[in-house]
Amino acid sequence: MTTSLATALERLAAYRTNNTRASQETFEHGCLILKSGSKTKFGDDAWAFLEQLALASIDVGRLDIADECIRQLADKFPASPRVDVLTGIRMEANVSMDIVLQYYGQLLDADPTNAAVWKRRISVLRRMGKIETAVDELSRFLDTFYTDTEGWLELADIYTSCNQYTHALQALSHALVLAPQNPFTVLQFAETAYTLGDVPLALKMFLAVVDMSEHDVSTDEPPRGICIRAWLGVKLCSRQLIAASNNTQSTSGTVIPPLKKLKLIEELATERLLAAYTGQESVAGYVSAWLAPC
Repeated sequence: MTTSLATALERLAAYRTNNTRASQETFEHGCLILKSGSKTKFGDDAWAFLEQLALASIDVGRLDIADECIRQLADKFPASPRVDVLTGIRMEANVSMDIVLQYYGQLLDADPTNAAVWKRRISVLRRMGKIETAVDELSRFLDTFYTDTEGWLELADIYTSCNQYTHALQALSHALVLAPQNPFTVLQFAETAYTLGDVPLALKMFLAVVDMSEHDVSTDEPPRGICIRAWLGVKLCSRQLIAASNNTQSTSGTVIPPLKKLKLIEELATERLLAAYTGQESVAGYVSAWLAPC
């Protein structure tokens, strides 16, 4: 086995382990292995490799390679629900969406519990612009598979795209019940609440993101990544609540901190944001100007 082939085998195995898509790289490495006939070196992972290559081939538009991978998988696993879904994804690339919907419908008639097929059908409905039908299907799906966090996030995203922020918050609430320690979901909830106009609730959730992300971080370290976005949210909310004084109301009934605490929160947000952009001369001036008292 040549060095390049060994590298390809190692790289694809790493992609599967880390759940990394990297379609172009996967396609290039996968074709090398497929042409060399070395997929047997994967052992039992050979079939996972073929599925991986099929998806990458669809992504880069090489449907001929995808068809070959799916053919080998279908020969090995006839009537496999997983291969059926892969076939549907392949059909989505160049077949009429109406035909694809009909295909997924037939699969669901045969097995109504196939969650993967149901989710692909919902995805196709949304791409076709049939939003109401997609919402109805997704709601029925979540009635059956309540613990599917991705489903609740998808429902929230659909509602957000339609400016239905109250419904989006309701969907995100279910996602938070299922994944309460995911700061990205909490951040999405906070930003949606802010967009809806419930600033007290947004402030509460932005602070929750900060607490989750900086819990074990020294205060001497500047915020990074998601924390910067959360501190920006804290700054926006605290500034707005201070300016509005006692005129702000929360539709969720969230208690508004006293004015003295709000000012301390805003000062802390300013301090943390300035620390985040220290040394970045190209943006530091703009950040400082924005953070300055109104």
